[in-house]
Amino acid sequence: MGHKKKTSLKATLQSQQSRLKAKEKAEHAVKVAEQKRKQSKNGATDKRPLHPPTIPFKPTDKILLVGEGNFSFARALIVDPPSPLEHLVPANVTATSYDSEEECFSKYPDAEAIVNSIKQRGARILFGIDATKLQKHSVLKGRRWDRIVWNFPHAGKGITDQDRNILSNQRLILDFLRSAPHCLILGPIPLIHPARKRKQQDGDDDDEEPQEDDISGSDIDMAPTAATGERGTVLITLRNVPPYTAWDIPRLAKPPSKSTRIGEEFNPRYKLLRSFVFHRDVWKGYEHRMTKGERAHGHGKTGEGGEERTWEFCLQE
Repeated sequence: MGHKKKTSLKATLQSQQSRLKAKEKAEHAVKVAEQKRKQSKNGATDKRPLHPPTIPFKPTDKILLVGEGNFSFARALIVDPPSPLEHLVPANVTATSYDSEEECFSKYPDAEAIVNSIKQRGARILFGIDATKLQKHSVLKGRRWDRIVWNFPHAGKGITDQDRNILSNQRLILDFLRSAPHCLILGPIPLIHPARKRKQQDGDDDDEEPQEDDISGSDIDMAPTAATGERGTVLITLRNVPPYTAWDIPRLAKPPSKSTRIGEEFNPRYKLLRSFVFHRDVWKGYEHRMTKGERAHGHGKTGEGGEERTWEFCLQE
């Protein structure tokens, strides 16, 4: 018995040492990355400045926001927009929530005041809109937009099993991408300025992800997206860290996978136009809220850390 305890203790210590070494290695990697970031930031003066925040809208765009929580992004877009959008027409913006009006105001105590301020500017507010069934809402039928935007989508089902949780959210995104074409303006594919491509990693297919270049000379990069008459685009924003990276948004939009349920539509095929860092500080007063509302975890905010990134798609030919 004593020998077995000794062996067990030895194994435990070895396991603990392995964990400590792994932790130290990870901490060292973080420090090295931080040093490189600082060196890059303080690099040679002949380098052009880093790419400015991308504004994926134009003042003439018709914009549909889906999955709004407390409507703070709609407020940032309409009430206090970045300078390139100061002439955006509020009446061209439709902001929607999955919740009923009563549920929304109950979940997010600041939502009512925000909604009132948006309405006063002339924007349209709709409650009870399911982003995965846009075509089934009579209030939206016959209307089309240049941009359909879903910031930080989440099924909000509280599934603890990670694999099932990922599948649930992938299903949500696929259903949204299947629904969006019914509300997108038709036309030729938008022209995007040349962008660098993400370096391929093991397991990637031949399609590379176009990202906004890291160099530019202006303070804010206005969207080089659709000119008048060009087809509308879908914009999805998520944290570019696990578990959200496991949702694999770019890959979900590409394959025209067959439906899995009888009577279900086929998934449309999208073209990834670009992806770019989502800068919250550009959108004044924007605060992302969790699907379950502020009652879930204090203020109902997402976890900190990691880059936030927007992917922009249009329908393929």
